[in-house]
Amino acid sequence: MNSLKNKVLFITGSSRGIGKAIAIRAAQDGAKIAVIGKTSKPHPKLPGTVYTAVEEIKREGGDAIPLITDIRFEDQVEYAIIETINQFGGIDILVNNASAISFTPTLQTPMKRFDLMLSVNLRGTFMCSQKAIPYLRKAENPHILMLSPPLHMDSRWFQSSLAYTMSKFGMSMCVLGLAEEFKKDKIAVNALWPRTAIGTAAIQNLLGGDAIMKQSRKPEIVADAAYLILTQPSNEVTGNFFIDDEILMLNGICDLGKYSIIPNAKLTRDFFLYGDGENYCEDE
Repeated sequence: MNSLKNKVLFITGSSRGIGKAIAIRAAQDGAKIAVIGKTSKPHPKLPGTVYTAVEEIKREGGDAIPLITDIRFEDQVEYAIIETINQFGGIDILVNNASAISFTPTLQTPMKRFDLMLSVNLRGTFMCSQKAIPYLRKAENPHILMLSPPLHMDSRWFQSSLAYTMSKFGMSMCVLGLAEEFKKDKIAVNALWPRTAIGTAAIQNLLGGDAIMKQSRKPEIVADAAYLILTQPSNEVTGNFFIDDEILMLNGICDLGKYSIIPNAKLTRDFFLYGDGENYCEDE
């Protein structure tokens, strides 16, 4: 399989950033997207709403529906799933992208923020997966993709942002569990994580502003990597923790400079990763 034409994608957090980039890439094949997000009205620091995302998806050749959904709440997730089924007739792919972020140490993490991260990142991922799986079982090439990191149980990842790390590793634990539990149903469950910082509103507003943005890659690198995963046969690829640039290089895409926000800039490595990874293009 090498196309997402007419495939139905349910993408959480897809009104902006990485989620929207994945939706746009799928739309270029003629996919159908359920745009899942909370933003119905423009935010001064967070550009884009579910409605503007739908407009962009349609301009790129896909179809889309806007579904205002807070994935912390079961009734809202169930409604969004049913609306997707009613509009598009099924679900082929679930992308668990929505996340809450707070890089704060224990004593500086309010319990309200702790609850938000665990509710969105871990509980939301588990719940969206649980609600979508009955429909994924009926799909021809079903995939679940988590935007979550490899599971490296190293204290360095916990010492400065314990709550956030627990929530993101919880998403990755869902990959391990769901991949094995639903292997018999040929539902692929994988994780994808960026090698470098990605230039999104979260980076701009929470993690260093313009300085980090200049050392980041565009969301399109993650979208292109996701596309390569989601177009593979689901019975052949499951339980993996993929890194965006490695997936691209393994598929012969070696010009990664085009993804940098600032050409030739020194890139900031993302959290949860060691070193610079493998260069699968170095012999070319």
